[in-house]
This record gives sequence, C-alpha cells and structure tokens, in this order.
Amino acid sequence: MRWVDVKIVQTKQFHRVVKKLHANQKRDLDCAVKSVIADVYIGEIKVGDLAGIRVHKFNMAGQHTLLAYTVDENVLVLTLLTLGTHENFYRDLKR
Repeated sequence: MRWVDVKIVQTKQFHRVVKKLHANQKRDLDCAVKSVIADVYIGEIKVGDLAGIRVHKFNMAGQHTLLAYTVDENVLVLTLLTLGTHENFYRDLKR
C-alpha cells in the first residue's frame, strides 16, 4: 500500500532524538522513513504492552537502529514514536 497524501506526525520524544543526529544519520533516517511510507507494513507489529506499534529495523551510519511508529489508515496518519538502538528501546517505548 502506497500513501500519496500521508500526514507524518512526530512525537516530542522522536523530535528530541532527531535533533541530536548528525547529517549523515539524518540522511539514513530519511531513507528509512521513505521506505516506511512506501510500505507501511514493512515494520514488525508488536503484541502485548506494545500492541498496535510497528518497529522498522534499519542501519543508520553503520549501526543497527529501530524506528517505532503507528499507522492510522482511516485518516492516513503516520506517527513516528521513537528512534534508537536496541538497548533499552522497548523499555523506554513502554513509558
């Protein structure tokens, strides 16, 4: 499914993380977000406490990185929740 008129929303937590990234890391993140927009089902859907959240795994500046997002198909909204390495990622996402 490809969304043409998708609205992308960032949480405050996601925005704080992105502000600290270097230019090359932001380029890798942009590519990852574009791949999510091209196929919103690319991320692995979570269950349990994180039900409804999808996580896309990609490499950012040579480091394995996770991007958490939700999709509202009714109003075509993609909400970017958080970004980070695997260490404590899911614990922080639950908060």
